[in-house]
Amino acid sequence: MAERSFKKEVEHLRLGAGETFQGEGILAVTKALLQSGVAYVGGYQGSPISHLMDVFADVDPLLKELGVHFVSSASEATAAAMLAASVNYPLRGAVAWKSVVGTNVASDALSNVASGGVTGGALIIVGEDYGEGSSIMQERTHAFAMKSQIWLLDPRPNLPSIVEMVEQGFALSEASNTPVMLELRVRACHVTGSFVAKDNKRPSLTVGQAAANPVRTLDRIVLPPANFLHEVEKIEQRWPAALRFIAEQRLNEHFGPEGDDIGIIVQGGLFNMLNRALELAGLSDDFGHARVPVYCLNVTYPLIPEEVSAFCAGKRAVLIVEEGQPEFIEHELNTLVRRADLQTRIVGKDVLPRAGEYTGQALLAGLIAFLRTWAPERAPSPPQPVVPDPEIVTEVPQRPAGFCTGCPERPIFSAMKLVQRELGDLHVSADIGCHLFSILPPFHIGNTTMGYGLGTAGASAFKPTAGPDGRRTVAMMGDGGFWHNGLTSGIGSAVFNQNDGVTIIVDNGYSAATGGQDILSSHADNATRRTKNPIEKALRGIGVTWARTLTRTYDVAKMRDTLKEALTASEGGPKVIVAQSECMLNKQRRMRPLLAKALKDGRRVVRERFGVDPDTCTGDHACIRLSGCPSLSIKANPDPLRQDPVTHIDNSCVGCGNCGEVAHAAILCPSFYKARIITNPSGWDRFKQRLRTAVISFLQHRHATALAARAF
Repeated sequence: MAERSFKKEVEHLRLGAGETFQGEGILAVTKALLQSGVAYVGGYQGSPISHLMDVFADVDPLLKELGVHFVSSASEATAAAMLAASVNYPLRGAVAWKSVVGTNVASDALSNVASGGVTGGALIIVGEDYGEGSSIMQERTHAFAMKSQIWLLDPRPNLPSIVEMVEQGFALSEASNTPVMLELRVRACHVTGSFVAKDNKRPSLTVGQAAANPVRTLDRIVLPPANFLHEVEKIEQRWPAALRFIAEQRLNEHFGPEGDDIGIIVQGGLFNMLNRALELAGLSDDFGHARVPVYCLNVTYPLIPEEVSAFCAGKRAVLIVEEGQPEFIEHELNTLVRRADLQTRIVGKDVLPRAGEYTGQALLAGLIAFLRTWAPERAPSPPQPVVPDPEIVTEVPQRPAGFCTGCPERPIFSAMKLVQRELGDLHVSADIGCHLFSILPPFHIGNTTMGYGLGTAGASAFKPTAGPDGRRTVAMMGDGGFWHNGLTSGIGSAVFNQNDGVTIIVDNGYSAATGGQDILSSHADNATRRTKNPIEKALRGIGVTWARTLTRTYDVAKMRDTLKEALTASEGGPKVIVAQSECMLNKQRRMRPLLAKALKDGRRVVRERFGVDPDTCTGDHACIRLSGCPSLSIKANPDPLRQDPVTHIDNSCVGCGNCGEVAHAAILCPSFYKARIITNPSGWDRFKQRLRTAVISFLQHRHATALAARAF
C-alpha cells in the first residue's frame, strides 16, 4: 500500500491537445512521457521520486491502453539495465530513481549504455535534494554525468518547463545517440501549476513488436575493440551533435536586460529561488522580470561554449549559482572564459555556501555579497540577523528524527537493549531504513551503515573468536533492502563464507521507508504484481539453516529470547530472524478511512488505548528508557509522599502495546492497563458496561465502609 494514491489525479493524464492540465510536477512528468510516445517505463522508489513510481503504478491501465510497458524494478541497477532496450531499437524508454545513491547502484549498467549509445531516446529521471532534510550523503549526480558523458537536464521548476525538458530530453538523446538525465529536486516534484496538454502518443514501436523482430548491432556491444571506439565516438560525434541540438533548440534561457556589466548564471532547478532573492533585493518581480541579466542553464552538462562566451562578454563579473560541491560548473566556466580570452570574473563559492541546500536566505546573502563588490549602487542593505530568544533556545530542545508512535521496529531495539544487559554490548551493523533511527536516543544502537540492503555485508569483516568470550555481530536489514540486494550481497555471501553473525530482517509487509510500495513478500493482494513470497522461504532456499519468523514484533519478551538464542546458539553459519509487523504509519493510513466509513454507517467500532495508573506507577520510567515512544511522557506524582514523577500516556497513543510489553519484559510492572473505546456499542456492550459499573460501585462502597469502620 503506497502512502499516497493518485488514482483520481491520473485521470487528468487522459487530457488531449489544447486542454489545460493542472497538478503536481510528478504528474506533469508522467503526462510528458505519454505525450512523447514512451514505450517503456520503470524505476525504483525513493524520495523525491517515490511518488513518481506511485503514479506509474496507478496509471498502469492507461499505460496498457497505449501499449506502454511498466516495470516496478527490483533495484536501480535493474531499472538502468532496462535501457538496453533502446540500444538496438527506436524505443523511447524512461527510468527513475533516488539519486545519488540510486545512481551509484545503477552505475554499471549506466556506464555500459553510455558507452554503447542508444538508438531510441533514453531518459533517466533522478531525484536529488540537498540540505538538512535529505536522508543521504550530500553528493551530486553531475559527477557521474561528466564521467560517463550522459547529458544532464535541470529544468526550471514550473510545469511548462518540466514538460518541455522531458520531451526535448528524448529528442536530445536521439539526436546524439546518448542517454539523458533529468534532475528533479523535491520542490520540482511537488510544485503545482498548469500547462497546455498535447495528445498522448502510442509508441511507434512497442516492446512486444521489438522482441518479435530482434536486431543485433555488434558495434553497440561493449567489448574490445568497440569499447575504445565508443569513447572516440563520444567526443567526435555525440558531443558535437548534443551541442548543436541544445543551441538550435534554445534549451537554455535568458532573462533580464541584454546589456549590463554584471550577470548571473544559474542552474535551472534553482531559478525560482534565485528570482525570490532578486525580488527581495529589488531586482525582479513575481513573474521573473529580472533587472539583471540571467542565463538559466536548463542543461547543466554539457555547457555551450558559444553561449557562455556571448553572455560573459562585456561583463566585469558573473555570479554562478551552483548548488552542491565540488563546483563543477564554476570550474568549467572559468575554463571557457579563459579560452575565449575574456577578463570576466567568475564569482561563485566565494560568496555562496560551499555545500548544502541553496535556500532563499542563503541565495539572498550571497547575492548581496556579490552586488556589494561588483555593483554597490544596486546592493540593498544586508538583512538583519534574527536573534533567537535565549529562553526559547534553552527551553526547546532539538527534535531528532525517530520512530513513529507505535512503530513495530521500536520493540526490536528494546529487546536488543535487554539482551545487551545480559550478554554485553553488541556490534550492530545498521542499514538504510527506519531502523537506522536506533542510533539515536534512547537506544544508542548501531555502529555503521553502508547502503540499502548492506547491513549484513557491513558486518561480514567481523568474525567472532571461539570460546566464552566470543561475541557475534548483529546486522539489520529491511524487507525492501532484502529484496533490493541483501539476499545476495548479504545473506548469500554469509552462507557461502559461513559467517556466524546474526541478521534481523524487519518485515513490514511492504517497502515502508520509501512510501509503502508492494514488494515480493508483501502480505496484501496486488492485481498486477505477485506478492506473498515469504522471506524465510527465500532464506532457506539460499542455504540458511537457522531461521526464525516472529509474526508480532511487539512481543518484546519473545523477541528478546529469540535474539539471545541466535547469539548463543552452538550451530555455525548465519542466523536470521524475520521480525514481522505492519508499519504503524501505513496501517493508520489504511485503517482511518475504513473506521470513518464504519462510524458514518453507524457500525460498532472498537479502538484500543493504553494507560498508566498513577497510583501504581513507581516512577522507575524503564518503559520510557527502553521504548522512547513519543506518546510516553511524565506528569506529577499524585502521591504527596513521593517526589518522582509518574509515567503518562498522551492522546497520540495508537494502542500498539509496546510500552506495556517493554515494562513487563524488563521487570513486572502492574501500572499499565488497556482500555477499549467502543463507538456505536451494541446492546451486549451496554449490558456489560452496566454490570461492570454495578460491581465496581459495590466493591468501592464496601471498601469505603471498611475504612470508615477502622477509623473508629
